[in-house]
Amino acid sequence: MFKLKENKTNVKTEIFAGVATFLTMAYIVFVNPSILVEAVKVTPGTPLYQQFFGAFMVATILSSATATLIMAFFANYPFALAPGMGLNAYFTYTVCLGMGIDWRVALAAIFIEGLTFIVLTLTGFRKFVVRVIPDSIKIAIGAGIGFFIAFIGLKGAGIVASSPATFVTLGDLRNPGVLVSVVGLLTIAVLHAKRIPGAVMIGILVSTLFGAIPGIGVTKYQGIVGPVPDISPTFMKMDFSGLLSLDFWIVVLTFFFVDFFDTLGTLTGLAQSAGFMKNGDFPRASRAYMADAIGTSVGAVFGTSTVTTYIESGAGIAEGGRTGLTALVTALLMLAMLFFSPLAMTVPAYATAPALIFVGTLMISHLGKIKWDDITEALPAFLTVISMPLTYSIANGIAVGVASHTLIKTLSGRTKEVHWFSWVLAAIFVLWLVFIRH
Repeated sequence: MFKLKENKTNVKTEIFAGVATFLTMAYIVFVNPSILVEAVKVTPGTPLYQQFFGAFMVATILSSATATLIMAFFANYPFALAPGMGLNAYFTYTVCLGMGIDWRVALAAIFIEGLTFIVLTLTGFRKFVVRVIPDSIKIAIGAGIGFFIAFIGLKGAGIVASSPATFVTLGDLRNPGVLVSVVGLLTIAVLHAKRIPGAVMIGILVSTLFGAIPGIGVTKYQGIVGPVPDISPTFMKMDFSGLLSLDFWIVVLTFFFVDFFDTLGTLTGLAQSAGFMKNGDFPRASRAYMADAIGTSVGAVFGTSTVTTYIESGAGIAEGGRTGLTALVTALLMLAMLFFSPLAMTVPAYATAPALIFVGTLMISHLGKIKWDDITEALPAFLTVISMPLTYSIANGIAVGVASHTLIKTLSGRTKEVHWFSWVLAAIFVLWLVFIRH
C-alpha cells in the first residue's frame, strides 16, 4: 500500500520516523487549546474554562489525526498536519479579541476558507503556482524553514532569549532546561553520526529522562491516563451570520492567504529536504494539498483554527520517513493522546527543542544548489531565507522572496526569465506586506 521498497525504506524506519514527528509536534495538543480558549472569554480556572479547554484539545487531536490520515492514504507522504501555530494566535488575538468577532463566526470563516482550498486544489491552481515559483526560491524556502524551526528550537531550549535592546540575545545558560536541551542535541548528533536508527526519538527520550534527575527538575511526571474530554462545547458551533459583513470576508481572505503560502512553503521545503522534488516539480502535489484543504474544513467542524502541514514533519524525514506509513503512525499516536494525555505532558519542551535544532541543520543542506554568483538569484534567495526566522513567518519569507525575484530580474533586463504569473503574485505579495497583513 505505501510502496516501501520503491521509496527505499522499511517498516521499522517508518515507525521510528512517525514517532519522531509525533514527539516534536505533540506540544500542539496543549498549546493550541490554551490559545483558542481565550477567544471564548471565559474565566480561567472555572469549570466552564476547563470544559472549553478540553473540547479544544479534543478538536485539535481529531482534526490533526483526520488530516494526517488523509495525507497518509491519499497522498502517501510522511507529512503530518495540525492546527497551525501563528494561525491560532491570529484567530484569538486579532480576529476574536482585536476585531471583536465571535469565535463561532471565526470558525465559519475558516470552514469557508477550507472549502475554497478544496476547489482550488481540484482545479489544479495550487500546483500551477508551485511550478511558477523559481527553483532558487523553492530551495530557499526549504532552507528558510530550516533556520526558522532551528530558531524555534533554540528559543524553546532557552539558548536564545528576547532582548529589549537587541531583539534577541543569548539566554541564561545556567537554566537547568538549557542543559537538558544540550544533552538531547548532543545525543541526537552523535547517534546520527554513528547512523543509529531513531536518533531523534532516542535523543528526546534521553533528555526527558535526564530532566527527571534530582537537581534538574525539568521533567514533571504527570501520570499515564485520563478521561477523554467532551467535545460538544466546540463541535459544529460555526456561525454563518457574518456572511454579509466586510470584516468577515477580510478574515476569510487573511486566513486563506497565510494558509495558502504557509502550506506551499512548508510542503515545498519538506519535499525538497526529503528528495521528493523532481525537475522542480512536486509529484502528487494536488493530493498533498487536498489533505490540508479537507483538514482545515474538518477542523472548523470540530472547533479549531486552520489546519496546516507541520514543519516538524522534518523530524520524521530526518529519521528516514519517506511514505504515508510515517504519517499513519503519527496520526495513531495523536489519537492515543485522547487517552494518554497526562503521559504525553511528561515530555518537556526542553526535550523536544533539540529535535527542531537538529532538523533545521539538515534542511539547509540544499543551499549550495543556488547560483550564488548570480545576484538576481542569490539576493531573492537570501531574503527568503533570512525573512522567515527574523519575521517569525514562513508566509512573509515567501512574499519577500517572490516579489524581490520578480523585480530584480525585470529591472536587470531579464524579463524572459520571469513567468507572467510571477507579476500577479508579486503584486499580491506587496499588497499583503504593506496593507493587508496589518
